[in-house]
Amino acid sequence: MDSLVSETRIALADAAGLAARMIDHLAEHDIAFEDRGGLMVAKLPFGTSSLAVEAETLKIRVEAKDKGHLEMLRSVVASHVIEFAGDEAPTIVWSGHESDGGTLANFREVRLKAVTDLTPRMRRLTFTGDDIARFVNDDDLHVRLYFPPEGLAKPEWPWPAPDGRILWPAPDRRPVTRYYTIRRIDLQACEIDIDFVVHDHAGPGSAFAVNAQAGAICGMAGPLGRGIRPARWVLMAGDETALPAMARILETLPATATGEVFIEVADQLEEVPLVAPAGVTVRWLHRGDRPAGTTQLLVDAVKAVQWPDHREVFAWVACEAQALKALRNHLRDDRKLSRDQHLAVAYWSLRQP
Repeated sequence: MDSLVSETRIALADAAGLAARMIDHLAEHDIAFEDRGGLMVAKLPFGTSSLAVEAETLKIRVEAKDKGHLEMLRSVVASHVIEFAGDEAPTIVWSGHESDGGTLANFREVRLKAVTDLTPRMRRLTFTGDDIARFVNDDDLHVRLYFPPEGLAKPEWPWPAPDGRILWPAPDRRPVTRYYTIRRIDLQACEIDIDFVVHDHAGPGSAFAVNAQAGAICGMAGPLGRGIRPARWVLMAGDETALPAMARILETLPATATGEVFIEVADQLEEVPLVAPAGVTVRWLHRGDRPAGTTQLLVDAVKAVQWPDHREVFAWVACEAQALKALRNHLRDDRKLSRDQHLAVAYWSLRQP
């Protein structure tokens, strides 16, 4: 598929200064620009962007594979330009592939069809919706769910502004967003399964999973997020919040894959059937009565792993933020894994008293 392109020329009093500030800011987020003879080019999560300065004009080009990703790139660029322009209030007009208006191109409205309890703390919600084929992607496992406030006669969703930014409804009508893994998608039945962890102190997603009745409406956007990169030997570690992603990844591994998988849950009742290659060992770690996010089970298990005698490895870890930090430091500092040999993501953070 050919790439889609949008371009804009923005008049600014100090175009060069603003471009430099944007580039420095994005570098802090691991987005590096390459200088190609005055044209600054960066690879972003959804595509590429380039900046060039001509006198008092900032020229920007964004390129992506679909309209949804192109909208995200325009939003990132426009938001940063407006932020760093301060009181100047620049005019941003895009040409090329523009938004159609209405809702975002990567957004779908979905309706709750059924609820199934998998374990005492894991509940599967089956959604149905139209035109959901864009979510079929084994590389991008996750979606952003939008939970509208209770009591709205008609939910309201974000939309693309002409300048490229994404605009939101007023605070009392604004949906709350959280990220979840698609566990199963059936295009023929128009169904999407998403597994929710039910917490004692429920956040928006958990509360929706506990209280929502069939017919409840959500928004869904994506797909996004990364799975595992191909490798001879894989290491995976996560708690119950990562279990849906780990289950899906295990199902997509080649039959020849080898590796170790560690999953922390409360007890045996929280274990679910998993499909994994014969050479991948799955170990369940039970924390018992200890609260989630307070143990060293995952960290200790990963540190004790017997690694293979080759470097064709990939590590995927996802859990509470503090445990994640320790795991990431171990993978980078002790195991000397490069950035393309591991993915470490904090799925949640324990609120400290």
